[in-house]
Amino acid sequence: MTIRNQFDGELNEVKTLIHELANGADNALKNAVESLYHRDVEKAQEVVDRDNDLDKKELDIHDKTILLIAKQQPVASDLRRLVIALKISSDIERMADHAVNIAKATIRLGENHGLTVHPKISQMAEKARDMASLAIKAFEYEDISLARQLSGLDDEIDEMYGLVIREMLDETASNPQMNQYIMEMAFSARFIERYADHITNIGENIFYLVKGETYNLND
Repeated sequence: MTIRNQFDGELNEVKTLIHELANGADNALKNAVESLYHRDVEKAQEVVDRDNDLDKKELDIHDKTILLIAKQQPVASDLRRLVIALKISSDIERMADHAVNIAKATIRLGENHGLTVHPKISQMAEKARDMASLAIKAFEYEDISLARQLSGLDDEIDEMYGLVIREMLDETASNPQMNQYIMEMAFSARFIERYADHITNIGENIFYLVKGETYNLND
């Protein structure tokens, strides 16, 4: 096996782990939001418990990537691929952490609050999951045209987040006794908005990978 083939093989192993980490973050968000709507504390706790596995996978990605840099001493675009892999894995791990925070909101509210979760939270989560899928595809194919689409999707999530916050503030004024519930809804929306921000970070890193220059998707 040539040195080039060995490098490509180990790089593909790192990419596979990133895909697995992204799938884990996606499942965490899906299950956290479902637990919020169904007041399913047990399911929410499973999201919290599984986060340790995602943390370990991120560390595995970092260890493999750093070892590959040390062994192969890559330069130019190959080095950028490995540096970007480190950055992307960190963003995905943070995305999973935000999903865990939503699950913790479900646990704090408990099973018996009997209140309706704002419908926009589910819509935000679906949009964020679509964004993440697009970002991972852009990473896989090093496709900046896909990465560029993330900006518009992120704007849509920001708009929905603003609507949720405005409505929650109005609710606080008229129903002060519901403050805990209202705050948990507002924070849950915020966690999804932050989840999406990390996805735009991934898109920006893809631009750097392909172009060798920075690009701001949050403008």
